[in-house]
Amino acid sequence: MPEKTFKGIPASDGIAIGPTFCYIPAEMTIPVCAAGTVDEEMARFDTARKRARIELRGLCEAIEKRAGKEEASIFEAHQEMLSDPALEGKVRAEVEVGQTVEEALVKATEELASLLAGMNDELFAARALDVKDVGRRILRILLGLPDTALSAVTEPSIIVAEDLTPSDTASLDPKLTLGFITAQGGLTSHSAILARTLGLPAIVGMGNGLLEKVFSGLPIVMDGRTGEMIVMPDDETITRYKQIQIQRESHLQNLKAAADKNAHTANGRRVEVAANIGEVLSARDAMEHGAEGIGLLRTEFLYLEDSQPPSEEKQYRIYREIFEVMSGRPVIVRTLDIGGDKPPSYLPFPNEMNPFLGWRAIRISLDEPELFKTQLRAILRAAVGHRARIMFPMVSDLDELRRAREIVETVKRDLTLASVEFAADVPVGIMVETPAAAVLVDVLAEASDFFSLGTNDLTQYTMAVDRGNAKVSGLFQPLHPAVLRLIRQTIDAGHAKGKWVGMCGELAGMTKAIPILLGFGLDEFSMNPRAIPEAKNLIGKLTDERAREIASQAMSFGTAAEIENYMKGILASL
Repeated sequence: MPEKTFKGIPASDGIAIGPTFCYIPAEMTIPVCAAGTVDEEMARFDTARKRARIELRGLCEAIEKRAGKEEASIFEAHQEMLSDPALEGKVRAEVEVGQTVEEALVKATEELASLLAGMNDELFAARALDVKDVGRRILRILLGLPDTALSAVTEPSIIVAEDLTPSDTASLDPKLTLGFITAQGGLTSHSAILARTLGLPAIVGMGNGLLEKVFSGLPIVMDGRTGEMIVMPDDETITRYKQIQIQRESHLQNLKAAADKNAHTANGRRVEVAANIGEVLSARDAMEHGAEGIGLLRTEFLYLEDSQPPSEEKQYRIYREIFEVMSGRPVIVRTLDIGGDKPPSYLPFPNEMNPFLGWRAIRISLDEPELFKTQLRAILRAAVGHRARIMFPMVSDLDELRRAREIVETVKRDLTLASVEFAADVPVGIMVETPAAAVLVDVLAEASDFFSLGTNDLTQYTMAVDRGNAKVSGLFQPLHPAVLRLIRQTIDAGHAKGKWVGMCGELAGMTKAIPILLGFGLDEFSMNPRAIPEAKNLIGKLTDERAREIASQAMSFGTAAEIENYMKGILASL
């Protein structure tokens, strides 16, 4: 097979060389057929359990080698569940009334999981998810389907998929992932953001038929800078790209060594460069890469990893640990941003034609005040002795903001009456991610202590483009003049009211955007940790005067393509 090159959208910088792992989610459709005898159906169940035990033992051993015994213990627990008499008893009961073992297994695992999830205990809730995982594994084996789960990756590989959702990547081992290539998606798809967070190369939007062009184990080279995927590279190609890898790594190490210093423009203006994170490990990663704070602590991971809402104590422990890792640096905690493409299982979500325009983020918090209050109590308690800030997502008018702040005050009163220690002076701000918020910044400043631009959704809503829809992904243009005008308007209006304005959208970490944003007067750039050294280096090369000139010229163009081309020339000259 000769060397062949395919082109997609470059989503995360970097070079990867290695075999592919094609992720094709199994469609577990139960065939309609007559059940055998009870003995025949239960014999099939026993055979499937034996195969599942072998798979789990292999996974357990592989994970123990690469990550340790504690991380592997989950698969030991799954092996024990295979012998759970409650599971076997429920399966048998269904088989005895004429169900096939596949039908019986689905019903049995759903009943057991619901029973455990209904108990008011986090350990039982977590066990409910384990029961579902074990049930899916047995069912897949009964249906004769291969194990294509991302947890089955056992050697360093480039993940190739139609697309990747948050749940798809939950079991992925970053140490075994060389990069991502997806047929669908855009610059703000989950896989692209995850790749940038992990410092891995990514190519998205490769188009339909991607999985017909490659197969698992096929050697490829991928270039996250250009969006090129080279299938069956020859020796000369591999040697050339290995040299590029070495040069890039050396460059990044030099930048990282200098990233511990605070960011300043060439003429000395202080600019904050912070990190977007989602848990404790990425907070430590942020510190290693020179983060001066956390511009966005995503808290939705707490709400999506379980079958019930996280308790106040669980949240308190996690927030507190992150604050302590950051050692007095500012941390902006975004309140629960669920809904849209991130619905938890325990809330009754309506069947929405367009979830991104539906029940999500601050709208859920205001409709579910007890859920909201639990999170606010945990944040305020954990913030004692630390520089925490609270940020509300998806705000679109002053009424929403006032209602949310009233709930914060109610929580403070409740904590005071209960004699519980909490931080009373935590600033409260909003994400500017709707066009409504962008044009109302002067009004919202009445009740917002600061503003942070969420450019992923701001671009989506401004351009009327579903950022997860591959058919229109080319229209998702964060450097579109309309988006940039809203950003500039937000910064100017915020500053006119004496408010600090930052940015936590993906745009803040893009080198092609940083000079423009610097010229607009942005106070803080928050990005994935791996992008921080490069951003600090770039900021240090520009005076404020030069940045304003670049921004002014960029805003004279009428299309995103013209701005992109102009910024390529600017970056090449620096």
